[in-house]
Amino acid sequence: MIRIIFPLLVGISALFSSASIAQSNVRLADNAPDSYTVVKGDTLWDISGRFLSEPWRWPAVWRMNRDQIRNPHLIYPGQVVLLDRSGPWLSIGRRIGGSGKLQPKVYEETLENAVPSIPVHVIEPFLNKPLVIDQANLEGAATIVATETSRVMTGAGDTVFAKNLDPAIEVWQIMRPARPLKHPLTGELIAYEADNLGSARVTAHGEPATLEILSAIEEVGAGDLLLPSEAPKVFSYVPHAPEHAVDGHVVSIHRGVQETGRLHVVALDTGARDGVEPGHVLSLFRNRGTAVYRGDNGKETFVLPEKRYGLLFVFRVFDRVSYALVMETDGPVTVGDAVRKP
Repeated sequence: MIRIIFPLLVGISALFSSASIAQSNVRLADNAPDSYTVVKGDTLWDISGRFLSEPWRWPAVWRMNRDQIRNPHLIYPGQVVLLDRSGPWLSIGRRIGGSGKLQPKVYEETLENAVPSIPVHVIEPFLNKPLVIDQANLEGAATIVATETSRVMTGAGDTVFAKNLDPAIEVWQIMRPARPLKHPLTGELIAYEADNLGSARVTAHGEPATLEILSAIEEVGAGDLLLPSEAPKVFSYVPHAPEHAVDGHVVSIHRGVQETGRLHVVALDTGARDGVEPGHVLSLFRNRGTAVYRGDNGKETFVLPEKRYGLLFVFRVFDRVSYALVMETDGPVTVGDAVRKP
């Protein structure tokens, strides 16, 4: 259980911070309500969109510091969000009589009941499994070198032997490099998307170490890689724009298709080394290509301007790759489309 206290005022420093200046450009949504009661199934994006024309601008109108924006377990079903149009500002609390005023209130809730930033059921398969294997992972990676009785393939309950295991780690994810992620313009190999094959636990250390396969989605064999198992994550980040310029592209769409739409997952060719972090919102730009005009002066070729057509919400970040959920789009998202700071 956790206890969260929502004060009416956070302090003069918050009111006159850079966020206060930025909020002068925030536009209210058409027919924005004066208040809204949070219900189960809401997301931070949904709630923001009820009040603001651009939902990712929420941090500019909440009196929150940077740490709270990164991981804000603030909103729970049953709470009331009130809009102060003079800012605009958004506040949470409970009403005092019929005046519409707020007073501080103590809430006691479990983290599992917190309202997520975006639909967690869509991104849940991507949160707790290794998704990307880059060159650094491949060099000296823990690798299955043999199966018991030299069987070509094996599955749950069977024994395998592996090299290069960290003796401090007991449970491992079994992975296989599957799809190369290449830069759509240069063709540079960035990393490999990995197929998750299952999990295994060390039963005896050594070189090679002995492991028992705990689960197997596919058959496991020599040459498959082992990556440390990751603890389950609770994802809740308020959408916010990067503080720096981002210049990236869509390099892959989940399930290998060439185009997708709203509430689908895409991979980007920009990651932690470029300052991208979970919670970042990026704009999608479509390459319109070139046009040839044949006039009195002969043939002329024009590069058409890009079209901004949607928004992404970044939820998982690796060194050179990140994964994002398409939140808004007025057309199909395709491999090669550009992503930038909104």
